[in-house]
Amino acid sequence: MKLDTPHRRWNPLRNRWVLNSPQRLTRPWQGQIEEVPTLNSATHDRACYLCPGNSRAGGIKNPNYRDVFVFQNDYSALLLDDIPPAEFSDLNEIIQARTERGTCRVLCYSARHDLTLATMDLSAIMRVIDLWKEEYGTLSMDADIAHVMIFENKGEMMGTSNPHPHGQIWATAHIPSFALEQLEAQQRYFTAHRESLLSDYLRWEQAQESRIVCSNEEWLAVVPFWAEWPFEVMILPRLAIRSIAQLSSSQRETWAMILKEVLTRYDKLFGVSFPYSMGIYQEPSSGPVYNGCLMYQVFFPPLLRSSTVRKFMVGYEMCGEPQRDITPEKAAERLREMI
Repeated sequence: MKLDTPHRRWNPLRNRWVLNSPQRLTRPWQGQIEEVPTLNSATHDRACYLCPGNSRAGGIKNPNYRDVFVFQNDYSALLLDDIPPAEFSDLNEIIQARTERGTCRVLCYSARHDLTLATMDLSAIMRVIDLWKEEYGTLSMDADIAHVMIFENKGEMMGTSNPHPHGQIWATAHIPSFALEQLEAQQRYFTAHRESLLSDYLRWEQAQESRIVCSNEEWLAVVPFWAEWPFEVMILPRLAIRSIAQLSSSQRETWAMILKEVLTRYDKLFGVSFPYSMGIYQEPSSGPVYNGCLMYQVFFPPLLRSSTVRKFMVGYEMCGEPQRDITPEKAAERLREMI
């Protein structure tokens, strides 16, 4: 079929359709124009609550760390306090609520205020990956934790409150809804075909080639066939790795390499430090085993046409279904050109 006219694509991980409207790229833009954020130039900012030696918003003083640094979020969205579990249900279970316990941590990627993952060297990125692995392992051992979500919001467009290079971990007593639906989708595929959904998908993308951004011997970066965001990227391992805990030293090094390559291409695309939300999906830390589960990383960047024009998920996308203008094939082509 022709993919240069309006069409829908199926997202097998979210069980929903995505409307592609490539002809809309020709329309003139009269919407909101964003300001280009200024680049961090100081290696240390005395006003930054994540820099070494500074006091955080809650009054706690950071140590004079020189590398990565982790601390409990001072304004955590979840608590591990000894709160008795409780549930409430009414109106034929239309109305439901239940207690949720968990913990939230902030991960500073570097002591330097002016860096991003894209501008760090490979050894520094590997230290971040090792920190992700260490924190996943520690939190997974907690009997009260069922799921560990590692994520990052970068840039003012994605709501980050501090430009210092950092990410977060939210560990919860239950599997979050988006993670659960993707695990269940992979489980259904494995039950039906005795193969991993994403491993099969990776091999299909290798044969297609048109959506691949870059790759190395152990990882592949692709704009997914079902991508919803303009320059969305998925990084997949070539081997069937279920969680970050299973990564070898070689896989961590090659992950750092492809991560830097993807993020460098992002920055070159519109000549700006690229905003995005990033998440790492992997198997739960406890509970049932999801066969065919494959660990993967996703990037959801909002920039659409330039450094000042962003994609808003509004109107039809909130009331109908996700919609995008630039096709995944064209987005991957644009990113491949950024050498």
